[in-house]
Amino acid sequence: MALLVASCGGRSGTGTEETSSRPAASTAFGDLSAVCGPGDPSSAPTQGVTAKEIKVGVFTDVGFTKKTEVVDAAKVFTDWCNAAGGINGRRVVAETRDTKMMEVRQRMLDACREDFVLVGGAASLDGLGVKDRLSCLLPEFSAQISQPENIGSDLQISASPSTYAKYEPYFGLRQWLFNEAYPQSAGAVGIINGDSPVTKVLGTKAVESITAAGGTVTYNELYPAVGVSDWTPYAQAIKSKGVRGLLFFGSYPQLAKLEDVLTGMDYKLDWIDANNNAYNASFIELLGRSADYQNNLVDLGGVVPFENQNVPAMRQLHELYETYAPDAEITMPALRAFSSWLLFAKAASSCGDALTRKCVVEAATKETAWTGGGLHTANDLATDDPAPRCFTVLRASSQGWKPADFAPNQDGFRCGGEKYRYTGNYPAPMTLADVGKSTSDLK
Repeated sequence: MALLVASCGGRSGTGTEETSSRPAASTAFGDLSAVCGPGDPSSAPTQGVTAKEIKVGVFTDVGFTKKTEVVDAAKVFTDWCNAAGGINGRRVVAETRDTKMMEVRQRMLDACREDFVLVGGAASLDGLGVKDRLSCLLPEFSAQISQPENIGSDLQISASPSTYAKYEPYFGLRQWLFNEAYPQSAGAVGIINGDSPVTKVLGTKAVESITAAGGTVTYNELYPAVGVSDWTPYAQAIKSKGVRGLLFFGSYPQLAKLEDVLTGMDYKLDWIDANNNAYNASFIELLGRSADYQNNLVDLGGVVPFENQNVPAMRQLHELYETYAPDAEITMPALRAFSSWLLFAKAASSCGDALTRKCVVEAATKETAWTGGGLHTANDLATDDPAPRCFTVLRASSQGWKPADFAPNQDGFRCGGEKYRYTGNYPAPMTLADVGKSTSDLK
């Protein structure tokens, strides 16, 4: 199960239950105004909401992964928000729901009994909890979603443009690789995939979308979910098959080990799609000599690169982390989580004293161009079946992550272009109707 962490991240730790003693913070973030602020609430309108606080659940696999990114994001946001006065005067309490990888359903039942909503969480086996979440009418402002039963499920709001139920998120990247950047790689694409229920579905979708983009998969291999002690047989197979472009699904430390063997064999691929969970300093350190020898790429979709502090929202995010969690690392799951927290807070603030699940969901889904204050490209939350609009590609090196030459055409992103909708038969996202409910049951 170790490689399942590739589907959702986390550097994790404790929840945030103490109000920050720091001076009152600004209520604005990026181009958003009054995200949090004071008030004088008097009612306790629903579960998890009193006149003094709002109890919110944060799902994480921290007990298994020992990674804290979504919990760190919860701490940074809630400390900042509470220092600014909370949400209309109600203090926000983030309750860590640690699945320890396999206890998704148990933690979901806990959340169903206690939490107002779920915000900014991620669990690799999140499909195990979606039926219970819908049965108890628990909305989810997700950071990262893994399993098809949960991707695009009802009462789920994805703030950042990252996960799509029916569209290939990396189709623009693949067309750029095959048609512009490395056309000779199109006929020799390899896939290394973990033998797990999460990544096997991702691999099947990848084969479909690679073919649609004009590529040919010539090597497609599973590896044990617990990892591999010796990657030599896989590296030899990649070389013997003449693979020129490689997609890797799994834990990035395992990819670094594979690349070390490939580099030692003096076999250089045209490109390696490391997937954007590898977008961090730890991966570059693990790569060692392969950081400059191999060509590791990541597609951030519509997310602003962390290094780009010319963007006010990204600069402010770094400042908040320095203030409230100076030892934590900003990662893709953390950024997605923070956007979800911002969306939740804005929606909840609009509800005033009468804060209910119905009100917060309706307010959030009225956002037709949500950018998290400028952390990512606009995301239409009023659309049930959105398609990806933009992508941005970074390249790893021993000096860090740098923009690739992918011909951006809009504020550092490449937007427009062809979209690809899956045609294969994949598990469908769960709906309220599947559990005998409807949106009219939401109160």
